[in-house]
This record gives sequence, C-alpha cells and structure tokens, in this order.
Amino acid sequence: ATIANMAPEYGATCGFFPVDDETLRYLEQTGRDKDRIALVEAYAKENGMWRDADYAPVYSSTLELDMNTIVPAISGPKRPQDYVALTNAADAFEGVVADYRGIDISSEAKNMAAEGPIATKSVTIGKTAKVEGEDYELRDGSVVIASITSCTNTSNPYVLIGAGLVARKARELGLNRKPWVKTSLAPGSQVVSEYLEAAGLQEDLDAVGFNLVGYGCTTCIGNSGPLQPEISKAINDNDLIATSVLSGNRNFEGRISPDVRANYLASPPLVVAYALAGDMNIDLSSDPIAQTPDGKDVYLKDIWPSDKEIADLVEKVVTREKFIEKYADVFKGDEKWQGVEVEGGETYDWPPQSTYIQNPPYFKGMSPEAGTISNIKDAGILAVLGDFVTTDHISPAGSFKPDTPAGKYLVERQVAPKDFNSYGSRRGNHEVMMRGTFANIRIKNEMLDGVEGGYTKGPDGEQTSIFDAAMAYEKAGKPLVIFGGEQYGAGSSRDWAAKGTNLLGVKAVIAESFERIHRSNLVGFGVIPFEFTEGQTRKDLNLTGEEEVSIEGLEGEIKPQSIVPCTITYKDGSTKEIKLKSRIDTAVEIEYLKNGGVLHYVLRNLAKA
Repeated sequence: ATIANMAPEYGATCGFFPVDDETLRYLEQTGRDKDRIALVEAYAKENGMWRDADYAPVYSSTLELDMNTIVPAISGPKRPQDYVALTNAADAFEGVVADYRGIDISSEAKNMAAEGPIATKSVTIGKTAKVEGEDYELRDGSVVIASITSCTNTSNPYVLIGAGLVARKARELGLNRKPWVKTSLAPGSQVVSEYLEAAGLQEDLDAVGFNLVGYGCTTCIGNSGPLQPEISKAINDNDLIATSVLSGNRNFEGRISPDVRANYLASPPLVVAYALAGDMNIDLSSDPIAQTPDGKDVYLKDIWPSDKEIADLVEKVVTREKFIEKYADVFKGDEKWQGVEVEGGETYDWPPQSTYIQNPPYFKGMSPEAGTISNIKDAGILAVLGDFVTTDHISPAGSFKPDTPAGKYLVERQVAPKDFNSYGSRRGNHEVMMRGTFANIRIKNEMLDGVEGGYTKGPDGEQTSIFDAAMAYEKAGKPLVIFGGEQYGAGSSRDWAAKGTNLLGVKAVIAESFERIHRSNLVGFGVIPFEFTEGQTRKDLNLTGEEEVSIEGLEGEIKPQSIVPCTITYKDGSTKEIKLKSRIDTAVEIEYLKNGGVLHYVLRNLAKA
C-alpha cells in the first residue's frame, strides 16, 4: 500500500500487488469484517489475483531484481523520484550545494587536496551562519525540520514501531534531537497512537522530540508551522541551504517550508536518525551520528532495531480490537466537531463572510445546452515555464506571506497572518486559490530574467504578480496561454493546478510534453493542452511575453490529437507560424471541452436525466 500510494510519481495509475495470506492477516489485524475478508480471498482466487505456490501470471514484460542490491535510501532534494542511496547521501548533498553555489567540485577538490581530507569539503564549499541568541551555528545541510508525517508511511505499523525503537535506543544512550531541528509526529490514524502508547514507545518518541501534533497532513503539505525566528533569520540572511527530512510522499520545491530549499523523503526510523544527527553532510551509514553525554560516538547500527524486534512488538501491540474500537464511532468526531453550529437544511448556504469556503464560479451563466470549441485569437502570454514544472509549482499547497496576492486578500478580510494556514487548507476558497496559482516561491517565469516566484509581465509590459496580470488581461477581454517544457504538470495530480489555470483565464497550455493526469485535468477544466511538433520548443520562439498567440483549427469537427496551426505575432508586427498537436486525446474529451469542462458535462447530463 505504501508503494502503491506513490504510483502517480512513477507514472502508473495504481500499483497492484497479488493478494496472499499476509494480506488477509493485515485485514484481520486492522479490524475488517470477517465476511469482507472471506470475500477478498474468494474474489482474488477466482480472478487470478491470489499468490500461492502455483501463482504464475503472464505479463507483457518483466524485470528481475536482485534483492541483495537493495540498500537503505532517501529521495530528494526536490522530487520524490530522486533516489539517493543512504551511503551516497552526504556526497550527493555536496553536489546540491555545489550546483546552487555555482562551484566546480572537481577544481575545489584539487585545491583542497593539499590542505586536508576531501571528506570535509562540504563544509568548505558551503556556508555557515551563527544563530542569534544560541550557542550553535547552522550550515548548508543543517536539518531544521524532521517529521514523521503522511498517510503513506504511517499506515504501516512496522515502520512506526521501528521509528519508536530507534527513539528508545537513542534515549537509552542519552541522545536527543539537535536543538535546531523542529520535530513532529503526525500519523494518519488514531490507532497509531494506541499501539505506540501500548508499546511504551510514544514516551520514547516524546523524549527525542517527536511529540504528537495531530492526525493527517502536516509537514508533507506545508503545515509544519514557522521555524524559530532566529533560525529563519540566519537561514535567509545568509542564503543557507537548510534541509528537511520527512516520511511523506511529496517534496516538491516550495512545498515543505519557505525557509527550506532541500527536502528529503525517508522512512520514519531514518527521520528519527536524521533528527539526532541534525545534518545532511553526515554519512549516516558510516559516520557517527551523535555523541553520548560522556562523549562516546554513536553509530546508526547502535540504535537500529532488528526485524525480529519490530515484528515481535507489532504482533504484541497492533491488535484487531484497537482498530475496531477506534473506528467504531469514527464519524462521531471530537468535541470541537460536535460543537460546530449548523443551520440544518439540505443545501449549503455559502456564508459570504467565510474565508475558507466560497461558492465557486464554475457554473455562473451556464446555459442548458453545450457550446462549441472556439479558436484562440490574439491571446496574451501569462508565463513561459521550463522543464518539469510540477503541480506544486502551478498550485502550491504550503504557506504564504502577507505581501502575496492571497495574503493581501485575507488581510483585507481581517485575517491575521498567523491564521493564514496554507493554500491546501483554504482550497475551498477559489479566491485564495486563484491568487495562489503559479505563485510557488521557487517557480521561474522565463519572461523575467532570473526572478523567482509568481511574477510575470502585465498588459503594460511591467512586472507584476501572475494574479494581477491575469485580472488585467481579463478586464481587457484578452484570453491567455501558458508555454512550458517537458513533463509539464508532473508530480501529484492536484486538481487545483487545473482549476486555478482555468480561473485565471488561460485557454491553452503549449508544452513539449505533459504528465498524463494533469493533461487530463486541464481538459476536464476546459483548458486545451497542445504539444510542439517537429522538434520545436519554447526556446525556438524567443518569447518575451509581449507576443500574441492565435491557434486555428479548433472549430467545427476537430478530431482527437489533430495538428493545428498556431501564429505567434511579435511586438514589431512580425509573425511566426508553427504547428501544434492538440492533446485532446479522446472523443469524450471533445465533449468535455464543448461543455466547458467535465463538471458542466456531468451537470447537464444529470439535468437531462
């Protein structure tokens, strides 16, 4: 289940593992109904999904993997698929520092060869900074956030018990998290607390800083909360490459914390180990990760539990009864939920004063009948983006500041910055989410020279926020397009990346290639994806953002994946003709676009029925 949860990142719709006795044991252990477990077994056996000695499915292609080659690993610093073997993590981070600082490591190594061991060159090529009022320094690679979080890993009791045992062994040796590391525990289920308490492990986790902060998405979606102000100041004043280590499944740029540039995904036990080490420059596989109070070096092997220790404790404390008890009244909610005042009635009344939930404008002015697909004429360019622009670049999930368009919107409604929460938490309010679209702090619009963040050129040619430019174009009655590179829309398939694009008035996205789910989502919200043809890219067009874009061939009987003409008109009046491949891939997607999107398509069909 943990691996299958990552399916969007490795390109599949889902990951399937054959059902076996261990699957049934898990269902039994987690409180599933006996009849349901019997049904799962019967269904799996009847449909060739049951794994036993005779299991021999026929696949179109197979690969073999030597399990002896599998080593502990983390992934980062900014994509879930960036595999880093633990034995290579410190060296790989050195490369991250070198890339960011523009340093040629090979020449640096030559310069240092005469000075001392090359193993220390991370410190040399990186920066350090004193933290005001504290007796320690931070440096490039200092781990400032370590969090056991996300439904991905915390649904697996073996890794949670493993993390607790690492904490226990560390506590017994007198170790603690480094003082600059912000630690937290946020499992996806209250049952986790039950079995950690039963094993006595929550006390051990608390002792090294992993206190329970809640259940559900926290650090993994940008809800880690602010760092200590002095730490934040040291990082930003000195442009340090601070790091986070979390057990989540997403680590895209700008997602975890605005103060943290490099984010690594790790198993919960490794998260605890990195909190104890406090530094990405340390090779956890061979270097001491900490010292005992009397100065003795402690290595990872000294605090790592055996598989048997973990399995024995899981068998003892993760019981069917705990799951049944916790989920018996799961929909009842706690006192706060019970205390929410409600009006009653069958439909929601959309209170206008709410800054969390607003009635979205998708259906405003909607007619009973579908329309037609129109050509795009004289569109402005909202942004020119590079390769691997993720859905987190397009619609960030994390926190935002008062001087952003979303922040200004909330301040105008008397919401204090400390109560902003995050984009992810306010996704029920399109006004916040529109202002957050293309507002990731790390996104780079190639129309602007080296500028990071959600900025572009407005209709007057001056730099402004993406949101303000889009509203100015809308006021002028001008449609918009986006240009992108390879794998546009990669990452987790967040619906707001498509919704926000639509609400900003973007009619088309022109890229070299698309992540398949985001392509589908764009069509579902009435935005047409196009791909360059004949080996062309955005770089061949010399775009400054002051051009106009017209796309013909969309009216009438357009077919899936049609090649259509596109004209770029430059500021000096010259034009360039290119051919684009429509990524309207199926006949039903043509119907979606005629309706203005999949929501309209479904609503009209419901009305007719």
